[in-house]
Amino acid sequence: MLHEVILALSGCPGSIFVMNEKFDIRLVPDLPFISRTEEELLNRLCELGSYYYRFQEFIRKNSGCPAVTKIPPPESSCLQPGLYLKAFCDGLDSVLDPYRKSLLDIEQSVLADPHLTVAFVQSSLDEYRHMFPFLVSILEQISSQNAHGCHILDILHKNSSHGLPIVKAALQQIIFTCHGVLYKQLASWMLHGLLLDKHEEFFIQMIPSTAPKQEIQAEEDELGLSGLSGKMLQQMLQIDKGIGVMPTNEQFCIRGELLPCYIPVRVAEKILFVGESVQLFLSERRVTTMKKAGSSILKNKEVVFAKQLHELSRESEFSLREFEECIDRIRTCVAEHLWKLVVEESNLFEQLKILKDFLLLGRGELFLAFIDQAKHLLKMPPTSTTQHDVNVAFNQAAHNVLLDDDDLLQKFQMIVDVKAAPPKKQIKPDITSEISQFGPPTAETGWSSLRLDYNVEWPLHILFTPGVLDKYNTLFRFLLAVKRVQLALQQCWSLQMQEKRSKSSDQSAAKWLLRTHMAFLVDNLQYYLQVDVIESQYSVLLEKIQATRDFEAIRLSHDQFITALLAQSFQLMKPVSNCLNEILENCHNFALLVTQGDNAGPEWEIEQLEVIAKSFQRQSSLLFRILSSVRSHQASPHLAQLLLRIDFNKYFSMSGGQLGSYGPTSRR
Repeated sequence: MLHEVILALSGCPGSIFVMNEKFDIRLVPDLPFISRTEEELLNRLCELGSYYYRFQEFIRKNSGCPAVTKIPPPESSCLQPGLYLKAFCDGLDSVLDPYRKSLLDIEQSVLADPHLTVAFVQSSLDEYRHMFPFLVSILEQISSQNAHGCHILDILHKNSSHGLPIVKAALQQIIFTCHGVLYKQLASWMLHGLLLDKHEEFFIQMIPSTAPKQEIQAEEDELGLSGLSGKMLQQMLQIDKGIGVMPTNEQFCIRGELLPCYIPVRVAEKILFVGESVQLFLSERRVTTMKKAGSSILKNKEVVFAKQLHELSRESEFSLREFEECIDRIRTCVAEHLWKLVVEESNLFEQLKILKDFLLLGRGELFLAFIDQAKHLLKMPPTSTTQHDVNVAFNQAAHNVLLDDDDLLQKFQMIVDVKAAPPKKQIKPDITSEISQFGPPTAETGWSSLRLDYNVEWPLHILFTPGVLDKYNTLFRFLLAVKRVQLALQQCWSLQMQEKRSKSSDQSAAKWLLRTHMAFLVDNLQYYLQVDVIESQYSVLLEKIQATRDFEAIRLSHDQFITALLAQSFQLMKPVSNCLNEILENCHNFALLVTQGDNAGPEWEIEQLEVIAKSFQRQSSLLFRILSSVRSHQASPHLAQLLLRIDFNKYFSMSGGQLGSYGPTSRR
């Protein structure tokens, strides 16, 4: 009888102990030689055999091991295969070794003493009555959640706080086995830039670069985990086209659902950064570009760091403090090397100055010459030849201002996207095609689709990513629009000075006043953008770069620099942005009427000037109300700074926040 009990406890039912439809091993009921009390005792003891059978079946299905019994397995399908699931099964199997040894000891004792009772078997296995149900509950969690990869580590960690020592020790042993896979993946990723993860189990995942840009951006935002984790997705892997290197087809991100809860996001970001950096340096296609970079971004400390990770993997319990310290040592080594490469050897300060001079219009004389050269090319909808002609005009403008650095000019190219656009509202039918000669970008002109492409040299592409350059171009188009309107109003002043010598009238005086108000507002806006925003933030950026030797700190400072420029130029504040665009539009329309008004009747010109003046007055008043209300709440200091520029002598306030009066008296 005891031999039948031992077989049942081994998960092998027979003729006395059978398995029911729920895969529970039970004593055959109503046996004449078994009392009711003994039947309950044997069934309670056989629960361990039922648990053991479930363990064996789970291991058989999910670890690739051969069948351990001839009993049909449960109908539940296998989980998604992977290294972590296999490690879990290996750990579970090792936890069951003492149980199997206990059964062997019991069998030897029974053979030595045939008078032993069932109570002896029960007392010998009493400790497993608490451990097995707990382990089964973990199997059920893994199966019900279809846990995969590092998600298994998450489930194990959440169940690891148990009061019974034997249960806690068993769980720690399983976690230890699963951590072996984690540390091997960490070592391959952080030390060699290799993502050995064919089952997609690691919390660092690869994103195909063929995915639509907006989808990748959405993934960055979603997985940004407070706006940070997705930041390096494209930074380390975008390869400069100018050095003869094919772009990589892979990008990487953090998969939040696979990140174990006991590994903080900040640590995962460091792991992502290190792996991407190492991969950048280990591509065979980049060997020729790394003469000044050195042979290893880890300064040939791979063996040292590998030993440290191996020592951590041998610890019986996971220590976040020791784990993060090890990751920090590797990250610091990588960050310092990148800092030296980017700041010192690639002359980051010079590259930032170039970007400020071109994309932020620091070389104002260059773009004044360019506007003059390209205004006839970009005032119309672009064609297939517009881009070539604009680049010729750009190079000609550079030579006109004595900028003859051909190597520098070759890094920049004007790009004009040819695309269809809806028609714009007309001011006058015969001059509609001239509508955007000076004004802000509109959908139908070349100005609206113009951007300045910068050919970034390796390894600065890890800092000046395509996404960052897109933000620079957003600023470039806005600053260029302000510059064009400012130039147009200056040309109006020149024409009005010529008219002043020949004739004078109430209408001329009204136009003078309107132009003066427009020029006042645009000039102060231009000064605010170039001095209070760009120069101020640029100085802050340089100070931050000089104060650190950490590449990630530089990247963060540069991201803050771009964000501050966008925010303080109102590109992120739609009410102010729309208001300024309308003001620039009104100024543009005014300049167009002044320069071409001789071709139209005086009555029509006066009517249009009144329409423009009313619109300008309405928008300037709206701008004043927005700036004043924000300043009173001290919510946006940069808006208060703009208000200070345009209302420094309180003229704006005393006029009720309205500029651009063009009354009906000008018609008399």
